[in-house]
Amino acid sequence: GGAMAALRAAAGALRRGLASAASPTPERKVAVLGAAGGIGQPLSLLMKMSPNCTNLALYDIAGTPGVAADVSHVNTPGPVKGFAGDDELAEALTGADVVIIPAGVPRKPGMTRDDLFKINAGIVKSLVEACGKHCPGAILNMISNPVNSTVPIAAEVLKGLGVYDPRKLLGVTTLDVVRAKTFYADKAGLDVNGVDVPVVGGHAGITILPLFSQATPVANLSADEIDALTKRTMDGGTEVVQAKAGKGSATLSMAYAGALMADSCLRGLNGEAGVVECSYVQSTVVPGLDFFSTKVQLGVNGVDEIMPIGEINAYEQKCLEEMKEELAASIKKGVDFVHSS
Repeated sequence: GGAMAALRAAAGALRRGLASAASPTPERKVAVLGAAGGIGQPLSLLMKMSPNCTNLALYDIAGTPGVAADVSHVNTPGPVKGFAGDDELAEALTGADVVIIPAGVPRKPGMTRDDLFKINAGIVKSLVEACGKHCPGAILNMISNPVNSTVPIAAEVLKGLGVYDPRKLLGVTTLDVVRAKTFYADKAGLDVNGVDVPVVGGHAGITILPLFSQATPVANLSADEIDALTKRTMDGGTEVVQAKAGKGSATLSMAYAGALMADSCLRGLNGEAGVVECSYVQSTVVPGLDFFSTKVQLGVNGVDEIMPIGEINAYEQKCLEEMKEELAASIKKGVDFVHSS
């Protein structure tokens, strides 16, 4: 028995050795645009901690040499380099596999996402133009708000450059999922590690629709409790804006969610099977809405498959109807911005 056990152990070690020899971590460059900002700094740190990111390029209009120097001291593999100003943007992007875009101004109390739009739309347009020129094959993860409009802006810009691949443009709605999981687990008394809650729609207010009817494990919550959880998920951003009382919006939880999404994109690129996240993408799931968030399967091309919404209850169906007008208007606003500027 002892000899057999030893042989089995040796065979196992050999298999593991061959597996790691055959597939070292692929070289993957990640660029963060807006890396010196409130989301960008913690996001850059989290990407440095991801074993799937082997080269990190940090870009912003200013401040990035310092952020890069700081992050570069973290004892995980791979170089970190800072790039500041328009002149260095091309170098930051060249060879990037994934580009994460948290650039722009955050929401302040009393600011609507419309106020945000005026400033951030222009920033996103110029950054995505640079992506289209310098890393046309990269997967773009759009964080800059309002995501409902900035993703359509990016699509139109890339179309104009003749390099648009809808599978490689993803609006990051992961924070809505992170919040829905946290709030649901808390209310139901579940271990959050085992919880899944799909979130569909868009990434602002009533366009955010957590599907608690599809949540696992199933919890016995009342209709009122589900309604409260739904509204809390929709208003999660505002909850943080108010709590920070003029000092900004969700940066830390957003950085965490952004890092989760980018890491999933890298794992998909590296051929890992079964990588699924909710994301706001070009979609035909809801007629009349050219962009919509549902679960997507991530793979070597970015989005390999867009999943349907699935079965939803009457409450969720009502919420879905109520969001359509606002989401359609936000999409149109993004498209119109590119064609009028």
